[in-house]
Amino acid sequence: MKKKVEILAPAGSYESMKAAVAAGADAVYIGGSRFGARAYADNPGEDALLEAIDYAHLHGCRLYLTVNTLVKDRELSELPSYLAPYYERGLDAAIVQDMGVFSLIRAYFPDLPIHASTQMTVTGAFGAALTERMGASRIVPARELSLEEIRRMYEETGAELECFVHGALCYSYSGQCLFSSLIGGRSGNRGRCAQTCRLPFEVKRAGNTLNKRDERYVLSLKDLCTLDILPDILEAGVYSLKIEGRMKSPRYTAGVVSIYRKYVDQYLALGRAGYRVEETDRRALLDLFDRGGQTEGYYRRHNGRDMAVLKEKPAFREENRALYAWLDETFVEKEVKAPVFGACAVRAGSPISLTLSCRDRLSGGQERAVTVYGGAAQEAKSQPATKESILRSLQKTGNTPFEFADLKVELEGNAFVPVKELNELRRAAFEALLQELLSPYRREDAQAAGIAEAGGKKSEAAGGRKASDAGGPYRLNVLLEQADILGTVLDHPDVDTVYLDSAGFDASDWADTAKRCHSAGKACFLALPFIFRDRAREYFEENRARFFASGFDGALIRSWEEIELLRIWGWRLPVVFDYPLYTMNRRAEDFIRGMGLKHPENRFTLPAELNKRELSERGCAGAELLAYGALPVMVTAQCMKKTVEGCGGKPELLRLRDRMGKEFPVKNHCRFCYNVIYNSSPLSLLQEKEAIDRLGPRSLRLMFTTEGRKEAAAVLRAFAGRFLQGEKTVLSGDYTRGHFKRGVE
Repeated sequence: MKKKVEILAPAGSYESMKAAVAAGADAVYIGGSRFGARAYADNPGEDALLEAIDYAHLHGCRLYLTVNTLVKDRELSELPSYLAPYYERGLDAAIVQDMGVFSLIRAYFPDLPIHASTQMTVTGAFGAALTERMGASRIVPARELSLEEIRRMYEETGAELECFVHGALCYSYSGQCLFSSLIGGRSGNRGRCAQTCRLPFEVKRAGNTLNKRDERYVLSLKDLCTLDILPDILEAGVYSLKIEGRMKSPRYTAGVVSIYRKYVDQYLALGRAGYRVEETDRRALLDLFDRGGQTEGYYRRHNGRDMAVLKEKPAFREENRALYAWLDETFVEKEVKAPVFGACAVRAGSPISLTLSCRDRLSGGQERAVTVYGGAAQEAKSQPATKESILRSLQKTGNTPFEFADLKVELEGNAFVPVKELNELRRAAFEALLQELLSPYRREDAQAAGIAEAGGKKSEAAGGRKASDAGGPYRLNVLLEQADILGTVLDHPDVDTVYLDSAGFDASDWADTAKRCHSAGKACFLALPFIFRDRAREYFEENRARFFASGFDGALIRSWEEIELLRIWGWRLPVVFDYPLYTMNRRAEDFIRGMGLKHPENRFTLPAELNKRELSERGCAGAELLAYGALPVMVTAQCMKKTVEGCGGKPELLRLRDRMGKEFPVKNHCRFCYNVIYNSSPLSLLQEKEAIDRLGPRSLRLMFTTEGRKEAAAVLRAFAGRFLQGEKTVLSGDYTRGHFKRGVE
């Protein structure tokens, strides 16, 4: 059985990159000094990263650079000059989350492949098709997808897919987590996750604790290990098998890569029938890192209690020193050398020559050869050269990345060659061979191509787009997750638009609810799910006619899948792009506008992680600002209720209590089978009117999640009074201004 497969290894340092190559990786992914989602890894500087690109290529390996963080406007102009040296050196691809970065790479580095990061939360064929249409050459789907969803994505799009097969699992969908950000200002979207999910929590209902005292690690998931289902993953259409672990040691990288190399090769040689996993290899993976057990992840289940660590990690674990020593000797400390074939010709009175040849493993084994000439060999006066003496001089490969597999010497006549001459010939030949092997991957000088000119420019958005009507008038829009306070919202005269969350409002009620909104003089938009997977796709396909016939005035969309779905369906009404479709820089907004949903009333929700100065730089005119509500800190495939009690099949409200006594509401949205964990304190920008006036957004959004009628009415009165009537209203209670003042690093 023959199938192309890539083993993709993590490299948090130059040493990890070398260990991955030695252990048999086909590609490595690594971060540079900036713009990568592991800011605390030992990421190499520019010189070391340029060397890493050469090292990888020389040994038949590709190198991908993580540029997978969200980028602020003032930073975006620095990206082209940052990327230019790596592009010129032959970088194989950039892994990207931010659509502004995506757009910039397409514009200035058009032949640099882009891989859509798992941080983009691509969860189906629609999202894969959209990102491919925008220019992505590879998709890294959300880690929560099942084998069937991956198979369907591959069959419907033919996309090149890269899926995680080993390492840490986040509790939240990647790219949908603000937990670390809102608690400590360390944004996972900016590569600075504080791993809040690894802390202990109590799960509470009505004041009662549901989880046992020794099962508090409910958000900490076991590490992924897929050795037993590798054939299933490959046969679902996955091309690249991705190992997590850029924060881990070179030893860990080498050990995991070597084991997955063994089993990929076994499957390719023997097929499913001959595939057998040895228990010793399972144990070795646990010896390398054990957070509390391993799981096959989401490939064959949607979620589950047995995927969570629950119990505290033991303080001591006996080390497998024999394994560590073997890995260090075999891979970590090993200098990988490319095999070279050489032929030296020495003839008295003629220039000596050295021909070297080496196979370029990345080009399918194509042989590349160079011939270098030195000075003329002299007639020997006393001690003529011998083949043995010439071989001794030439075989010293020293610090070069080469070693001789074979070296022949042709010696004619009574010749004498100085050792210095042979040494210089050898050095020149190896340098020429190195350039011959690496030159196919080098690109045109970025300066000459005009690419780096962007480094001296600000992005189109820098400085912001001026507020058209500073100080208002504002539109007051309300997002409702359930119907019990709909009447309260409709009774308020100043509400402009009501967003109905499709997770809480059933399709059978859409038309009547939209009619009620219109009768109250409000526009009505349907808010599509945070996560759009097969269950959501089936639901909306079943209710497509209702969706179009219910009288909605527009749609609030939260995922890439939904953009493509509405484009295919021929949606002609306005859309509001919600904040999970990140537009931290205005270039991202411009790029998303071009994705196929065109309407003059389309608008964007401003990012949740920018402070007021950064919002001003980005520009807020025409946009919607989150002004009130409990922000989601996590959107998860895991179900808190299922973990502590089992699946009940109906939505309910639980709370997570942390070590500081803060409680975070948790809702299980059963229609689309995802959980949302909300911040412990609702956002309130009620006291920030002057700053918001200067920013000049078009509308303010109030989000009601757990509020009752009385509380919702008080919030409506306060915001309408202050922002629309100019009154000095206040709200009692515990609120946060989120990132409006502090922002994130």
